[in-house]
Amino acid sequence: MAEPAPQTTDRMTGAAKAAARAAVVTALLCFPVVAYLTVPDAGNKLALVPRFGLAAVCVAVVAAFVFLRGLAGAQTARVMDRIASAFGGIGGMMVESAREAAETGEKGTVASAAGADRQHLWRLVGLVLLGAYPFLALALAGSGGAIKWIDNFGIQILIYVMLGWGLNIVVGLAGLLDLGYVAFYAVGAYTYGLLATSAPLQAAMAEWIGPSFWPLWAFWICLPLAGILAAFWGILLGFPVLRLRGDYLAIVTLAFGEIIRLVLINWVDFTGGYAGISSIPRPSLLGIPFNATPDGFAARFGLSPSPLHRLIFLYYLILGLALLTNVVASRLRRLPVGRAWEALREDEIACRALGIDTVKTKLTAFAVGAMFGGFGGAFFAARQGFISPESFNFMESAVVLAIVVLGGMGSQLGVAIAAIAMIGGTEILRELDWLKRLFGPEFDPTQYRMLLFGLAMVILMIWRPRGLIGTREPSVFLHERKAVSGAHVKEGHG
Repeated sequence: MAEPAPQTTDRMTGAAKAAARAAVVTALLCFPVVAYLTVPDAGNKLALVPRFGLAAVCVAVVAAFVFLRGLAGAQTARVMDRIASAFGGIGGMMVESAREAAETGEKGTVASAAGADRQHLWRLVGLVLLGAYPFLALALAGSGGAIKWIDNFGIQILIYVMLGWGLNIVVGLAGLLDLGYVAFYAVGAYTYGLLATSAPLQAAMAEWIGPSFWPLWAFWICLPLAGILAAFWGILLGFPVLRLRGDYLAIVTLAFGEIIRLVLINWVDFTGGYAGISSIPRPSLLGIPFNATPDGFAARFGLSPSPLHRLIFLYYLILGLALLTNVVASRLRRLPVGRAWEALREDEIACRALGIDTVKTKLTAFAVGAMFGGFGGAFFAARQGFISPESFNFMESAVVLAIVVLGGMGSQLGVAIAAIAMIGGTEILRELDWLKRLFGPEFDPTQYRMLLFGLAMVILMIWRPRGLIGTREPSVFLHERKAVSGAHVKEGHG
């Protein structure tokens, strides 16, 4: 019988040692967190419920993963080398084809036109699917299930897509690490909440125009004001941090977000403190409210009253705001201010040497990004009908920043995909009730969403450190638009 090769034996030994170390570390980490569950007993005191089976499953999964990864290490490396060689050959063929097309002056033009047509087709298909999503949810899940799929998935995901695209201007294009983006989100929400519920303003509008004008049109009047005030606060944040970069900028923006939150908590006479602001008017469709009154949407169009009408309207409203954010950000990137943002991201010293005003460049990035955060905050307040400082903590900024980083900084498509994966994945965890049959009736999958989120970030940063979309298309090009690897730019996808 042939003996195993020495390299295979050594690889198995190394993989077994790595798996044992990982199992020990996992067991130590699981012991205080997973192995015991704290629950209140009959005397309203905390009691520890052991869950050693769940801890053992976690240890076994980590050990098996590390062991298999160690075994497949050399083979995976050889496969990746083959793939890289294949792509290298393909790349050489593509370069040679491009050179021949440049000489003939015809093939390159045809290929570019075909690629542009395909991109246009995919964009059109995506827009059609987004537009038909509420009706697809209604057809597949019924009127009861569609409420969950439109609200918890469609509207919630689009809010974070819009926030991610707004922060992408600051972080992805301008390269300014902002950890306080939730402050602009809060400014937009409280701008609409305070103005829409202001008794003197309601009385003045009732006297000048009519009693029903302000509740129906408050959102449409306050929406641009929320964006303008958020942009103003973005400029105020930009002035003190003009000379800061990197970690120092992140610390200051984080402090700014906490200052805004503490002001909202402690200025009780103005913001309501922890009690927040309630009874915020809902947006209307050109003055038509979504209620069961004779003047409501259902009565006007001869429909049966249903909460789906308002949800579908809110879905299309946030879809329009998100698409507006995408269009503005994409157009600005092609303008001189957008190219100045990218130059600032790559090298601020070279940017100054080229004569670019870095002060205006930074301030415009902060202002434009904050404006879209203000729009998102106003929509959030209108959707919820109630806001409080607890909705604008640091975790919101962390989630939006994680969406930008995981998607690929500067990539509009990557941000959208990351928002769908993160926010949609968190909501899907609420539907995994079948796991209670494996781990017991007390098991709640949503308690582990941050653990799974952190694990996904670690895996993705190892697998694709530049984000999901690691290539970028240049803002300007000579003859043909060609994708550039994210490794060739400082902040990834530009």
